[in-house]
Amino acid sequence: MIFLKDNQLLERKLSPDDIKFRLLGHWGTCPGLVMVYAHLNRIIRNTGQDALYVVGPGHGAPAILSCLWLENSLSPYMPPYTRDKAGLEKLIASFSIPGGFPSHINAQTPGSVHEGGELGYALGVSFGAIMDRPDLIVACVVGDGEAETGPTATAWHAYKYIDPAESGAVLPIVHVNGFKISERTIYGTMDDKELTALFSGYGYQVRFVEDLENIDQDLAASMEWAIAEIHKIQKAARSGNPIVKPRWPVLILRTPKGWGGPKSFRGEFIEGSFHSHQVPLPEAKNDPEQLSALGQWLNSYKPGELFDKDGVPVDEILSVIPDDDAKKLGQRKESNAAYVPLDIPDWKNMVVEKGTQASCMKVVGEFLHDVVERNAKDFRIFSPDELVSNKLDAVLRDSQRNFQWDVASRARGGRVVEILSEHTCQAMLQGYTLTGRTGLFPSYEAFLGITQTMMVQYSKFVKMAKETTWRQSVGSLNYVETSTWTRQEHNGFSHQNPAFIGAVLNLKPAAARVYLPPDANCFLSTMAHCLRAKDYINLMVGSKQPTPVWLSAEEADRHCIAGASIWKFASVDDGVDPDVVLVGIGVEVTFEVIAAAALLRKHAPALRVRVVNVTDLMIVGPWGSHPHALSDEDFDSLFTKDRAVHINYHGYPIELKGLLFGRRNLERVSIEGYREEGTTTSPFDMMIANHTSRYDIAAAAVRGGALHNPKIQAESHQLATFFMHLAQKDRDYIYEFGKDPEGMFDTPVFE
Repeated sequence: MIFLKDNQLLERKLSPDDIKFRLLGHWGTCPGLVMVYAHLNRIIRNTGQDALYVVGPGHGAPAILSCLWLENSLSPYMPPYTRDKAGLEKLIASFSIPGGFPSHINAQTPGSVHEGGELGYALGVSFGAIMDRPDLIVACVVGDGEAETGPTATAWHAYKYIDPAESGAVLPIVHVNGFKISERTIYGTMDDKELTALFSGYGYQVRFVEDLENIDQDLAASMEWAIAEIHKIQKAARSGNPIVKPRWPVLILRTPKGWGGPKSFRGEFIEGSFHSHQVPLPEAKNDPEQLSALGQWLNSYKPGELFDKDGVPVDEILSVIPDDDAKKLGQRKESNAAYVPLDIPDWKNMVVEKGTQASCMKVVGEFLHDVVERNAKDFRIFSPDELVSNKLDAVLRDSQRNFQWDVASRARGGRVVEILSEHTCQAMLQGYTLTGRTGLFPSYEAFLGITQTMMVQYSKFVKMAKETTWRQSVGSLNYVETSTWTRQEHNGFSHQNPAFIGAVLNLKPAAARVYLPPDANCFLSTMAHCLRAKDYINLMVGSKQPTPVWLSAEEADRHCIAGASIWKFASVDDGVDPDVVLVGIGVEVTFEVIAAAALLRKHAPALRVRVVNVTDLMIVGPWGSHPHALSDEDFDSLFTKDRAVHINYHGYPIELKGLLFGRRNLERVSIEGYREEGTTTSPFDMMIANHTSRYDIAAAAVRGGALHNPKIQAESHQLATFFMHLAQKDRDYIYEFGKDPEGMFDTPVFE
């Protein structure tokens, strides 16, 4: 697959014309991956075990694709790849060419639930996949290069969150072949005693598979032992006599890098060295000596003994493959078409009275409590030790954390996995979602970005899945971002960072959704929508502190459906014919917009103000840039065609500028947001420091309104300086007394 574009069964001597123009792929990991696949098939055929295969080594696609072809799991999804000579030739010729299969596993690979392009997440994904799947075993190969990553190191603890009574099991297989791209691996330099100590310390039973003379017997016996240990642990838990802190099995598979490939070339070792990591004979097309060595290598497999004249594998090979298609690793329902929609309660039954103050997170926590009760096997929350801090602890009232090593929550059916590793939460969420369920990831805003590249890799997987003809929809990946910069003044500058919004905005528009609900009722509506949605990356940003409830249930419903609306109660003459448009996007920054509108009503009564709130960030982009983007006519109906617009935005202003680019007449728009200014201070001082305070908004409003209103023009400078004087006085008070002035966050009153 790496080398040939023709003569795939070696029916004649290799020639340079048989070799692909570009040689792409990674040979070194393939022998071990194929061997594990074959032994899994043997066990599945003999026992009927339900299993998935997750591959950590990033570029092992040749191994997996070849096995999928052998078990005839390609043609059901891609008819041209039949298990005969024509299908084999097409598979080999189309690998790593434009329009063909890539060199790493992706969503185009049947049976896959893990991309593998970025190392470190296979183990965590595997643990997410077996949650609430009591009969499923995921065999997860962790490459010894991947094992050096931080996310993998933490994921070894993931079995401590697995209740064997309700969930399946992961069989980790650490493939130690000694080398990464050009250097020894850490595990490759460790002897058996060191590795035993390491994994025993993690809590595993360790077994080595390293008898190279009898490797098939060694691996067969070791896998049977491991599965028997898994079943013993599960049987004890399911019979009511669980083993406390069971020691799950792990296999350490030692094989040479690139086993079976060229031993050496021109005096340089290839097999068993980093030279076999990618393409062992990279100049085979142009170098006759390398071409000859390639021919000897490929012919050493004796293809004439492996395939009949029609290119069909011989019976001896097919005898290892499961008879039942549904049991084949490439056709498991868990990896495709397993999505179960959630039973979502009616959020309108939980709304808060308009005109009061409430914490968005506390209200949503009650909603999530009911989601958990209604979906005991299809919904989980993955949280990095911040659930209570983020005021979502209502979900714990009747459902514990699922921490099996803690006597307080062991074997109690908890639906919350709380581990202080954003990487592990993300990986588990991905595995849980891609096998048909729905999850939620709440986090402190500043630290959700730790998962940014993982989220991007996942979105690539979903994008490719949507472009196949056979992948089914999956639940959305749902993030709740709270403990935001506007209320992290007590934890200081390190906790003030809304950058994850920008990471989601960079995704393909078809997948990206960013919501900033302005109050608790809007957050309820948004959460209900996101938990029902499929195939998206949903980011919801909200406050855990009490803030005003601006809208009733009916108003919140209409507002969230529209994505934005004019708030007439804060506007002059219901927002008709404004001089200036003030826009809030985010909870606390919208509060400041409302407070600014009240200030202007009092000190600049001649100014005609329209207040707009945006809850669906994606609507502001130009028509056609996103499925939610407003038409030009709808955009103008909210923001007018020619009046000044001042936007108070929760995130970085440059993000919003990028979204708006392409809209007409943008020179009239000013934007303030997080300016990377902060410290340990008071909440209102954070607003002043980032120019998002009511005073900054009011000053911008009179300057913008003066362009169309002569009465305001005559006093705009005086008004603007007056408002900024008020800001300085409040700041002086804050620094003298160490707190915000009294009543600063009372609901504004319009006189």
